[in-house]
Amino acid sequence: MQTKLWKAAALPWSNLRLPPFPQVAVRILQLAHDENVQMRQLCDLIATDPAFASEVLTIANSAFYAPRQPSTSIMEAIAVLGATKLQGMCLTVGIRAYLGKTMSLPALRALWRHNLACALISERLADAGPIDRDLAYTSGILHDIGRMALAVLQPKAYAELLESHHGPSASILEAERNLFGLDHCEAGHQLITSWKLPENFAAVVVDHLSPRCPDEFWDVLEVVKMSCAMASALGFVAFPGCEAVPFGELLEQLPERERSKFPAEPEQLRNRLSDNIKAVESI
Repeated sequence: MQTKLWKAAALPWSNLRLPPFPQVAVRILQLAHDENVQMRQLCDLIATDPAFASEVLTIANSAFYAPRQPSTSIMEAIAVLGATKLQGMCLTVGIRAYLGKTMSLPALRALWRHNLACALISERLADAGPIDRDLAYTSGILHDIGRMALAVLQPKAYAELLESHHGPSASILEAERNLFGLDHCEAGHQLITSWKLPENFAAVVVDHLSPRCPDEFWDVLEVVKMSCAMASALGFVAFPGCEAVPFGELLEQLPERERSKFPAEPEQLRNRLSDNIKAVESI
């Protein structure tokens, strides 16, 4: 059955051509880390793709960011939000455009929601500690970029896999390798390497399903690992049969200062995340 769905499964994963990601979003990811980058450069880059620019401006003015006053131009939005937040915003727009019509498949729409929920939780966790919240959001939205590539590569086949698989989060990797010849962590690494992004992003993409480290090793990778688990615990699972750790158990594993950012009852957070996700999806 799997061979029929994807005949290239026997090919080495390094030879698999993943669908290209929107280049404006990739370039923003690259430039936003340059301390010498000028706002005008970012503005001109976004303006090269009018449809992309329109969606960035719409999201910047949406309930998702809840600005005090609306921006009337990309330049204004960059001035208000800053280059680092712009990075996460453009990546959000880029991933949604990347998935395109595949989001009509319920399993792939759920995958998008898991990814966005992870980014929002990462941002909240970073608020309590020394990690930059915008970097945490960008890392969270980027962590499953390999899944997005597999979804675009073979939407129906991957949706079938997600709908039928049962087990812990990491158990999906072997099933992906059987279907595609690579798993989503390897696919993500291939993309990150081709984009020449900083090593911390590569670590997030490759290792987000590995076991979490003790509290003293709390960094952006650990934030994303925890956020991924918390998103699943709150119902935003990457696949329906994913075995999630109870939310209360995850709270107990958090460092004390990060734990203070979350209510003991998960319903309030779940509703807040749902509202934020709907705000993006309605644009």
